Amino acid sequence: MRIQRNDYLNKLIGKEKNGLIKVITGVRRCGKSFLLFNLFHEYLISNGVTESHIIEIALDDRSNKGLRDPDKMLEYVKGRIKDDQTYYVILDEVQLLDEFEDVLNSFLHIQNADVYVSGSNSKFLSSDVITEFRGRGDEIRVHPLSFREYTSACAESVDEAWDDYFTYGGLPLILSMRTPADKAEYLQTLFQKVYISDIVDRYKIRNKDELDELLSILSSAVGSLINPSKLARTFKSVKNKTISDKTLSAYIGYLIDAFLISKSVRFDIKGKKYIGSPAKYYFEDVGLRNARLNFRQMEENHIMENILYNELCIRGYRVDVGGVEYYASNGDGMRTKRQLEVDFVATRGSQKYYVQSAFSINDPNKARQEERPLLSIGDSFKKIIVIRENIKPRRSEDGILTIGIYNFLLDLDSLNL
Repeated sequence: MRIQRNDYLNKLIGKEKNGLIKVITGVRRCGKSFLLFNLFHEYLISNGVTESHIIEIALDDRSNKGLRDPDKMLEYVKGRIKDDQTYYVILDEVQLLDEFEDVLNSFLHIQNADVYVSGSNSKFLSSDVITEFRGRGDEIRVHPLSFREYTSACAESVDEAWDDYFTYGGLPLILSMRTPADKAEYLQTLFQKVYISDIVDRYKIRNKDELDELLSILSSAVGSLINPSKLARTFKSVKNKTISDKTLSAYIGYLIDAFLISKSVRFDIKGKKYIGSPAKYYFEDVGLRNARLNFRQMEENHIMENILYNELCIRGYRVDVGGVEYYASNGDGMRTKRQLEVDFVATRGSQKYYVQSAFSINDPNKARQEERPLLSIGDSFKKIIVIRENIKPRRSEDGILTIGIYNFLLDLDSLNL
């Protein structure tokens, strides 16, 4: 099944020949290779670039093992360049290339080479690598399919597509599988034999059971505030295992580096400062999260919140957990300071939006509960409540927009309605 990833393709096109190394990142199997070797390749051919001027190397292909040697790679690429026209050098899974930092910097000295590389972990974008690039790397982050992309590639009704999407997620290969059993097996196998094996091998983890247990806890606690110290106490009291918060912090970092999870930190809205621990963790793909729990704990409200978080990230926003203080009367004339939570503070440049994820607000008390944090903020940035019900967008007298999840996810301009 062919899926057009036009948003990412247009980003690549916009960065063509900009003198920087285009670094395409994202979790394994999210579609980076297809973007480079199919969609971008076809774009180049359609714009007059000949096949001889496109140098494509998949470093995870056994037949290219020899090119993981940095000197052989340089020799091969330079040997392919025969004239002064632009050559497009496209390397997939570049982290498998030894001393890749030096190789990429060497490519920068080839005047007519336009370089694109992909990788499946953020270690090759660490501070050391960025220093090696000397500010000449340009990252494009690719995510699993958004709900909008997913629905564009399937023939189901939007309700049926939603049921599949919040159960099995948006890894592109899911769309080519026909049965729920095939989808579940694919996700569970991928999680265990690819993602976990990658992390265990890369970081030389000796106790894989601890990492497995941490993943199960994080999967169960999507949308909940978590800190490593609390996790360490949980391991001790519930699992009867002693593991330090330092080790747990390291494990969480490994999961983030593999793009399996993302961290959303707390932000004091009125104080305009970050609060720090605890934080919330969301899965890059809800299908992987569900597979980790063997498709138990399928609470649609929590999964919807994760999908909404991912959508905001896909649209290029930094997404934090908002905290806002307000004073409430306790009935005896005294006022008590309380802390309210805004699910998401989405920021991109000068743009800022406050977004609540609410499964339903049909009950007046529930509606007031969701509105209270937004009304307590006191600034003029847009405030939005996204609900599961498929409704037309409506705005309250206080200016709060309420919108159904389908409309929010399918309309790229939904934040500005």
